Amino acid sequence: MPSSENYVRDYKQEHKTAKRRGDYANKLLRGKARRIMIKKGMVKKGQDVDHKIPLSKGGGALDIKNLRAVSVSKNRSFPRTSSGAIKGK
Repeated sequence: MPSSENYVRDYKQEHKTAKRRGDYANKLLRGKARRIMIKKGMVKKGQDVDHKIPLSKGGGALDIKNLRAVSVSKNRSFPRTSSGAIKGK
């Protein structure tokens, strides 16, 4: 459902909520991992940085051996739980 015509997002409140839920730390780590891969020239435009072992399963966030560049459609197609974590086998 689209937002109302005069709706304005409250980014400060969204930031506080994400921080309280614990989403903020992983977001920072994912961004840092992407910057590392870009510096090394391992990511092309239109690719996501994927963690071979997901952070939710204990994978190293900044370990270059745990990072790879994959297409957006491949990286975002895993079945997820209600919290957003990848479902176990």
